[in-house]
Amino acid sequence: MGFAAMSRIDAVDDYWGIASAIDIYNCDPEKIRDAEFIKRFVVELCDLIEMKRFGETQVVHFGDEEKVEGFSMVQLIETSLISAHFANHTNATYLDVFSCKAYDPDVVRDFAQKYFGGETSSLNVTYRR
Repeated sequence: MGFAAMSRIDAVDDYWGIASAIDIYNCDPEKIRDAEFIKRFVVELCDLIEMKRFGETQVVHFGDEEKVEGFSMVQLIETSLISAHFANHTNATYLDVFSCKAYDPDVVRDFAQKYFGGETSSLNVTYRR
């Protein structure tokens, strides 16, 4: 676990959890269009940030409009939720991780960007009260 995330959340007792929104651009089209690959990503991510999965990973393809078509993923974890949408039109990944257990959002971003072959990414972190 990264020092920055742990120290910030431990230093302030009134934080309940961390919410990370990670946008990854120009991903490998084959990777974001493969449901089994996405499921493996979830297992490896949960192992990396030491989150216990609760139930099976749900991966569903939908979207009537080209702009939003792609897979969506949901994984419950004991400390909350991991979700993502994979946009076929732009080859982008929109990943959200919310947990009351501390984790390092930068580790998640770096891992996800590399896993999906993204060229660039942005990260927004909110400490929830």
